Amino acid sequence: MTDAPLAQFAARAQAAGRFGLDTEFVGEGRYRTLLCLIQLVVSDGDGLDILVVDALENGLDLEPLASVLADPGVSVVVHAGRQDVALLRRYAQTAVSSIFDTQVAAGFAGLSAQAAYDTLLRELLGVRVQKSASYTRWDRRPLNVEQLAYAREDVLHLLEMADTLERRLDASGRLEWACEECRALETATDAREPEQLFARLPRINSLGPSQRAIAYELVVYREQLAEQQDRPAGVVLSDVAIVELAKRAPRTPEQLEQIRGVNAGSLRRRGIDLLAVIADGTRRPAIAVGERNHEPGSPVDAPQIALAEALVRARVLEAGLAYELVAARADLAAIVASVRRRAAQPEVRTLSGWRGELVGNELLAMLRGERSLSVGPEGRLDITVAPASEVDLEDDPPGSPSAEREPATGALAQRRSS
Repeated sequence: MTDAPLAQFAARAQAAGRFGLDTEFVGEGRYRTLLCLIQLVVSDGDGLDILVVDALENGLDLEPLASVLADPGVSVVVHAGRQDVALLRRYAQTAVSSIFDTQVAAGFAGLSAQAAYDTLLRELLGVRVQKSASYTRWDRRPLNVEQLAYAREDVLHLLEMADTLERRLDASGRLEWACEECRALETATDAREPEQLFARLPRINSLGPSQRAIAYELVVYREQLAEQQDRPAGVVLSDVAIVELAKRAPRTPEQLEQIRGVNAGSLRRRGIDLLAVIADGTRRPAIAVGERNHEPGSPVDAPQIALAEALVRARVLEAGLAYELVAARADLAAIVASVRRRAAQPEVRTLSGWRGELVGNELLAMLRGERSLSVGPEGRLDITVAPASEVDLEDDPPGSPSAEREPATGALAQRRSS
């Protein structure tokens, strides 16, 4: 199955200071994704070598790979590698550092930040690959010739593509930004934390504190049972069913049968257990509804959000970046609401790090009426400092009509006069 022992590969990767990886896995019908293959590639003075590791092999020792993954002096090249990193952190029990994700990097090189691997190969290297084995059963052995060829091809050009992107980013001065963005992948995980799953339940904030305590107990029960049985958590008990059970808090089998969303099989097998968990939840300390992460919206925000998006798109176009790397509508809505209410800046990515330098600070200035937008002669947005007379927001008390309108008025003034 392998081209060379894993320890030998790890030594070459460490000496080269860089290697690439990809994985094949199966997630369907399981509690956690099953790692099936690890494809590794290294390029050095002895040429390019690919190692395909069978992750299902009994007694496989991933320690050599773990040591090189955790070495900050060795760059780990991946494409759309969040799942790969999460799997290797879990299976190899290791940190993963110095990640360079070619999909992320592409967004800083004027390409889509969601570009598929074969798309980037075609656009950057003129290479076309066949994806015929993408959805085969990677958990079945033996693997056939087509699967092995596909696995190797998935990393064959990975390092060359990374080289091309690095040269582009270095020339544009965006390499450090891309590397900063890739560092976020170091914490990628596929762990299912009950607190996070509870917070994401549908309509969870519509439940009262006592009902929320029941919902939390049901989440913990569901996760433990799903892990024991290695089944998808939603098959064991859906999110909707958890909320309904918490809301109604049935005490008898007859009441339990009236709950929609709990299938008959679950009731037969786990009805008594569900009632016990619900009873435990009623004795658990109540869980208060948490504070809102973002300021509430207002109908007057919509024009300013649209204007904010125009500014962001103008700046990312000039910088040759992908828009989705910089902002989402939810980010802009939170920023607009905070300026309108003169509240603290929200903790959104658009205002932090390199994004703040690129457009975040300017976006705040625009919403305060300190910037004007107009359409230039070539159809691009011109962004200029607004006349001082337009910047009078500080004279209006919070909540006054002019305080509500002034950010949009000042920013739109030049466009209205043009």
